Amino acid sequence: MTPRLLRTAVATALALGALGLTQPARATSSDGVHTVRVPDGDPHERALAPRTSAPFSLIGITWDDPDAVLEGTAQVRTRSRESGAWSAWSPLETDVHTPEAGPDRDRPGVRGGTQPLWTGPSDGFQVRVSGSRLPAGLRVELVDPEAGSGAVHTAVVEPDEVAPDVAGPAAGPLAAGRPAVTSRSAWGADESLVKDPPTYTGNTKAMFVHHTAGTNAYTCSQSASIVRGVFLYHVKSNGWNDIGYHFLVDKCGTVFEGRAGGIDKPVLGAHTYGFNTATSSVSVLGDYSTAVAGAAVRESVAKVAAWKLGLYGIDPAGTVVLTAGADNGKYKQGQKVTLHRISGHRDGYPTACPGQNLYNALPKIRTLAANAGLQAEPAPASADPWAEDEGVLAR
Repeated sequence: MTPRLLRTAVATALALGALGLTQPARATSSDGVHTVRVPDGDPHERALAPRTSAPFSLIGITWDDPDAVLEGTAQVRTRSRESGAWSAWSPLETDVHTPEAGPDRDRPGVRGGTQPLWTGPSDGFQVRVSGSRLPAGLRVELVDPEAGSGAVHTAVVEPDEVAPDVAGPAAGPLAAGRPAVTSRSAWGADESLVKDPPTYTGNTKAMFVHHTAGTNAYTCSQSASIVRGVFLYHVKSNGWNDIGYHFLVDKCGTVFEGRAGGIDKPVLGAHTYGFNTATSSVSVLGDYSTAVAGAAVRESVAKVAAWKLGLYGIDPAGTVVLTAGADNGKYKQGQKVTLHRISGHRDGYPTACPGQNLYNALPKIRTLAANAGLQAEPAPASADPWAEDEGVLAR
């Protein structure tokens, strides 16, 4: 290094130090995901000081052992790329688990991790993690869903082609109309990242409802970017073959196609540890521990569930006995469990997901789903998805 470059490097480091910022150490980047290792050390507390970073809009934390649990808390704060302001500290949900079976578990490089948090365009972050037992190999995942992507538009998914070795179900007596769904190509899925073909299971017997957690402070024009960010996090950060959810719904009621393989096929997902086989899933973008599920959300979740279960002649307001596929902290492997056909994630796994407010809306969603075939028109969308219910808390 020349004396001039050395002086410049020293001056830059001093200036960043004066601002309380440091450059990311041991950072790597690939396909829109920039990673930063959290140094090992204290077994109960680890942190990264405020620092600049590559652009990102979604952040999470992963660790080496996919079966390890982060018994504690993980918090992040981020710096807006637009205003330069730092956010308040936000907790990351740690109740995520690698699927109990299938290619998403067996793939090399599968990692444990938190739920990701949508931050909007950001260029700086700070992390603190604490608990009684912290897993090894903590890594910050910075996801830029716009990296390398072309223009994204919205479109209604076309009828799927039936795979030659997978027969689609015949419409049952309770079949509901197929909802409008934004296709993977429309929200910008990079199909080159999905290395293995989808895995198919037996008939879909139940639908699990989730929320993505994180923030409610997004516009519905950002929803495709959020879905793309979740896809990149699941594939590049968690090491899964594809996005874990079968469907996603934003607060305006727009439905997005999730995992590939055919929305009318029994595709094995990665959504409810212990109950991924013979079930489907829909995840609502946002944190429904703080926000109320408005009419647009309730209607769309109900339509997806009614249509998907109706393909098999299933009453969405009924119940089903499922067998736990793993010891998951709530049920023992092999235990027979009676669940609603439309259940919350917390019904099958020890978690707060899908948030108390969305969970409280499930009885209404079951009723809407049971009557889906009788509804001629969808409920009108509100200009403000949160305005239909009082006492909404959004952050």
